[in-house]
Amino acid sequence: MPNTDVLIVGAGPTGLVLALFLARHGVRVRIVDKAAEPGTTSRALAVHARTLELYRPVGLADTVVERGLRFAGANFWVRGRRVARAELGAMGTGISPFPYVVIFPQDEHERLLIERLRAEGVTVERPVACAAFDDRGDRVVARLTRDNGAEETCEAAWIVGCDGARSMVREQIGESFPGGTYTHLFYVADAEATGPVMDHELHVALDDADFLAAFPLKADGHARFIGTVTAAAAARHGTLEWKDVSPEVIEHVGVTVKRINWFSTYHVHHRVVRRFRSGRAFLAGDAAHIHSPVGGQGMNTGIGDAINLAWKLAAAVQARADPSILDSYEPERIAFARRLVATTDRAFQLVTSPGRLAAFVRIHLVPRVLPLVFRSTAFRRMMFRTISQTLIEYRASPLSQGGAGRVRAGDRLPWIDMVGSPGSDNYAPLTALDWQLHVYGEPAPATLDAARACGVAVHAFAWRDTMGAAGLERDALYLLRPDGYVGFAAPAAGAGALADYLRTWRIVTRGAP
Repeated sequence: MPNTDVLIVGAGPTGLVLALFLARHGVRVRIVDKAAEPGTTSRALAVHARTLELYRPVGLADTVVERGLRFAGANFWVRGRRVARAELGAMGTGISPFPYVVIFPQDEHERLLIERLRAEGVTVERPVACAAFDDRGDRVVARLTRDNGAEETCEAAWIVGCDGARSMVREQIGESFPGGTYTHLFYVADAEATGPVMDHELHVALDDADFLAAFPLKADGHARFIGTVTAAAAARHGTLEWKDVSPEVIEHVGVTVKRINWFSTYHVHHRVVRRFRSGRAFLAGDAAHIHSPVGGQGMNTGIGDAINLAWKLAAAVQARADPSILDSYEPERIAFARRLVATTDRAFQLVTSPGRLAAFVRIHLVPRVLPLVFRSTAFRRMMFRTISQTLIEYRASPLSQGGAGRVRAGDRLPWIDMVGSPGSDNYAPLTALDWQLHVYGEPAPATLDAARACGVAVHAFAWRDTMGAAGLERDALYLLRPDGYVGFAAPAAGAGALADYLRTWRIVTRGAP
């Protein structure tokens, strides 16, 4: 027997979330990180609606919302003039129980995850590096090293590299990191300032050859600025400072900076690995994909990787599904990573390109087009779904079969607010972190029998018109995976197909007889 089920290398948000969800599933886990302490700078800020939905079953969502800053407005400026405002709260109403973005700095986020992980009996081992590992077919044997030179051998059923852009696990499996690096040098600064953008909303300002993104922080008068370093400063060697950034766009939006609490410069990369898995080794988060900061998607995407992989590893370790269920991780997550890199790349090129065409679009087209498109309800809702990651679907996954109404297998379960009903919405049963069957209407006896044979809990919800409006079909069968995505869907007479699906994937729930 290996001395742990899963060895996680890297204790950033992706690794910590993976460890937490594995622990909740009852899987033995070790998590190591070569850094002596958790990060102390804010780094990633945005926590989107889908992440909060995935956090809710383990009791994290409310804490993140309470400790963070909710903001529901995004503002766009061109040459010092505010040209458009998008109200995220209105756009997300009825789509998610969290129709907003939460600003929750990464250092605080990590401390919360470490605290919850410790409550599950798991401690991050620091400073411990994974120097190498050997995939022996039936297990992984890893060599762990400490700063004092001490070495240890760890045997695990699986290893997951959550160790960032310079991933040792990725290098060990021989996987390259194709992509590129943008030529611009960018800065990030946590600042104390005054001005019209210091209103606890997001502001994006565009000028002829420059841009500024001002993300709100919880404390009054505090914000995170992201922008470009002047070309002359970027060409110099040595440590750059705040005075080296381009001041024009900041002055155009009326910002007066009183103090810089943290400042750093960085190059932006866009890369996706060709494989998320090799044998008993997996990659997740920045070890598998990195992209521009447009939309604040990076950390949320890594967390999505972790939760997708966690329940599948648990099922394989505990023999509660066919082991081939692990083969679905890569196609589900790599497809989204590639789309994300492509879309953020196009958006990033638009706001940063020095070319005349890009400048014309920024300065002349954007002020005219944005106010028009924001008047469209359909566009605003699509914008929310895209940014919030509630639009992510796995329809092409080998795990996805069937459909009913407008909902296809692989879709995120539509959220239905049911004020006055027990649990108040249809997401309440997802706290089980297990396969479950939802029927919106009346389940047929054959449906109950098919589910009962595999120990699958059945949740029947009295039909409401809002369910049909969300795309659900009355009395249809929606088999949900532990992560809240639809694995199987069929009309009311689909009990036989449901039973076949459960047998094919050898699904056994915790409540199975």
